[in-house]
Amino acid sequence: MDDFFRSVERFVNERIRPNINDWDEAGEFPRDLYREAGALGLLGLGYPEEYGGFECSLSDRLRLSNLICDAGSGGLLAGLFSHNIGLPPLINHGSDELVSMIAPAVLKGEAISALAITEPSGGSDVANLKTRASLVMVNGEPHYEITGDKVFITSGIRADWLTVAVRTGEAGAKGISVLMVPGTAQGLTRTPLKKTGWWMSDTAAIHFDRVQVPASHLVGQENKGFRIVMENFNTERLMLAGACVGFAKVCLRDALDWAQHRETFGKHLINHQVIAHKLTDMRMKVRATEAWFDETIARIDRGDIDQTLVADICLLKNQATQTLQHCANEAVQILGGMGFMRGCAIERIYREVKVMCIGGGAEEIMKELAIRQLGW
Repeated sequence: MDDFFRSVERFVNERIRPNINDWDEAGEFPRDLYREAGALGLLGLGYPEEYGGFECSLSDRLRLSNLICDAGSGGLLAGLFSHNIGLPPLINHGSDELVSMIAPAVLKGEAISALAITEPSGGSDVANLKTRASLVMVNGEPHYEITGDKVFITSGIRADWLTVAVRTGEAGAKGISVLMVPGTAQGLTRTPLKKTGWWMSDTAAIHFDRVQVPASHLVGQENKGFRIVMENFNTERLMLAGACVGFAKVCLRDALDWAQHRETFGKHLINHQVIAHKLTDMRMKVRATEAWFDETIARIDRGDIDQTLVADICLLKNQATQTLQHCANEAVQILGGMGFMRGCAIERIYREVKVMCIGGGAEEIMKELAIRQLGW
């Protein structure tokens, strides 16, 4: 495993880091990067070997994420690894035939997977989503016909496969199902969205106009999809928390390096007490959040899973985003004008902070969900 991580580190340093600014300015990274990452084994970490992945601990998966975070781009992380939220529902609940049809190509980087949950009418309120799928017969075969809209979909423009939450039954959580929809489906239209940050990660609004997919594309059981979506959210929130820790460490590292070399008023910035205090506060928050994150991962790896774990994941996500907000803000302050310049990793991270606070469930939702899980 150590040899694998060294190869990933080389990939980051040689393939990603030199191009990261150009990709951000271009608003995309090359599609070939998926294939390169797939060939390296980057996309398959933590997935079953039978589909082209290789099993590992959650801590190893998140160690890998930290290596990618070191390049200082949430847009790259979100786009290149969108399969980490799009594929798990299929892997965990899909039929063998459906998984075999989709997963191997995604893990090789030959196909792109995206998750389509959020709607214009509501983000975290999954139980009340409005996109509807009805059973119809097409040439004598049962199909689901989908009508509705999704928004803020990461990799939504490029995706070859969309994991879509739809309403197939009654109002509320008991009427939700999950379907696999090919990006080439007739009646599916995609519109790119411009954002404050994550420039190189494509984000889309998706419209379904009587899109038909075979009934065999159902993931799990009909009207049992709400639990699948919630299960997936827990993993997404944990990944976001880990990314926040990784990006906060980049902010601390780059701000410290700047302070140790930049001279003002006859001495290095680090020798001004006010700057040294900022850096120690950043380190304090990073270390505390990282310790909580590591403890949570260890708990999952040893199978210590209950409602309090779900609550802690929600609160950890909030803690991690607040840590990143603090560190990004202070890093820009320490770098001064340079921290406001495009091409600087800290400037890019500063632009991307807010989406981390919103994605996977906003801070306010996380608190409410934690309270519910704790029974308070």
